[in-house]
Amino acid sequence: MSEKFFISTAIPYVNAKPHIGFALELAQADFIARYKRSHGKDVFFVTGTDDNALKNVQAAEDAGLPVEKFVHDQAKRFKELAEKLNISNDYFIETSIDPKHIEGAQKLWKAAGKDIYKKEYAGLYCVGCEEFKTEKELVNGRCNEHPDRDLVKVSEENYFFKLSSYEKKLKELIKSDKLKIVPESRKNEMLSFIESGLEDFSVSRSVERARGWGIPVPEDDSQIQYVWFDALSNYINSLDYANKSEKFENYWENAEEIVHVIGKGISRFHAIYWPAMLLSAGVRLPDTVFVHGYVTIDNQKMSKSLGNVIDPVTLIEKYGTDAVRYFLTRHINPFEDSDFSEERLAEAYQADLANGLGNFASRVSTLAAEAGELTSSKVDGQIESEIENARKNIENAVSQFRIHEAVAAAWNLIHFGDGYIDKKKPWESKDKKVIFDLVVLLDNIASLVAPVVPNAADKITSAINWKDKDRISVKKIEALFPRLE
Repeated sequence: MSEKFFISTAIPYVNAKPHIGFALELAQADFIARYKRSHGKDVFFVTGTDDNALKNVQAAEDAGLPVEKFVHDQAKRFKELAEKLNISNDYFIETSIDPKHIEGAQKLWKAAGKDIYKKEYAGLYCVGCEEFKTEKELVNGRCNEHPDRDLVKVSEENYFFKLSSYEKKLKELIKSDKLKIVPESRKNEMLSFIESGLEDFSVSRSVERARGWGIPVPEDDSQIQYVWFDALSNYINSLDYANKSEKFENYWENAEEIVHVIGKGISRFHAIYWPAMLLSAGVRLPDTVFVHGYVTIDNQKMSKSLGNVIDPVTLIEKYGTDAVRYFLTRHINPFEDSDFSEERLAEAYQADLANGLGNFASRVSTLAAEAGELTSSKVDGQIESEIENARKNIENAVSQFRIHEAVAAAWNLIHFGDGYIDKKKPWESKDKKVIFDLVVLLDNIASLVAPVVPNAADKITSAINWKDKDRISVKKIEALFPRLE
């Protein structure tokens, strides 16, 4: 039986349509999921939407629509983005309508009940983060993540979770890498936050302030679960945690590895709050939290108020699914903020896809189609060595979540292939052995680039017909990436 691997993206709020930052997260998680499947892992990959936030309610009110209709219509946009990006997720969770989620969030609340208590509280609330802020977290009196928004003074009776009880345990888990935070800089941030002293956090809000929207607190109809307590449970609820399903047992409790892919703005919720909730409820913790940076525009964070939000669907329609996936995984640093421009995307398309993979596939398949059936019992040792090196380099990069380096290693093999053709000149020699070797190289390249550009990889693979391990026939591959006008 193959080893089980669980991977998730975060679930974004649906107050606005998806932007390129979430497309990045989808592409990164999908790269890992496809890579793991290609290495024989039994993968469960979940993404979805966070429907129950106050900011979603406010956006619905601004749009003059019933909250339920607004939220569901918006969630469809995120689902469509995943489809347009050719994301291989096994489940898409909508937290406002998924019965498994509603039931599971309430079960987790009860399971963590020993650490939940009620008290009066007054504080500053950031609707952008959906979180109370302490004075030490503010920069010039404002939220660091949402400096353009005013904090809201809130005073009410809420339930709180005893996060302070887990300070020592969380520090030990993160320091020892039993709960691995990638990259190291984010691990250090989390340890620093713990060192400053963990405070209990609010896990509910009044029905009035929540406008009656969200998952009710069990046995208290005056309170709605705080968005983060509800939202974080989506990962286990996608596996039907409430009913201790076989999927939950296989892909969570007994999984070889559990990985969350998230943006840096929500690292604390995933690396501190979520593990504490799981510890309290007696549920297994994730193994790794992979934290990516932001996609910036002119070195500024994307923001609706600045009007610099990039729509990934528009890019997909213009450049194609594979091109957008390639750019996000190859040219965006997985750990740091990276600037996006359409000009850079167009340059990468021409250089790496049209003139790179597309041109190599066209050259090799044209030679092979003209040569007819190809036979050989042995592949050139240099080609075998280059393929093996590429595989090792990719494996090493993926193990460190250095996705851009893994993609670069696959493209280095394409550059080698171009050089090999130029050196051997098979269009002059008509040497079938050389052409056979090039087809073997192209076939291997297709398998290595499949987690990045699955559509192109499928077209290459389907053009190569292995009659047996020593005999191939090939159909000519038309332009995988037509040159831009």
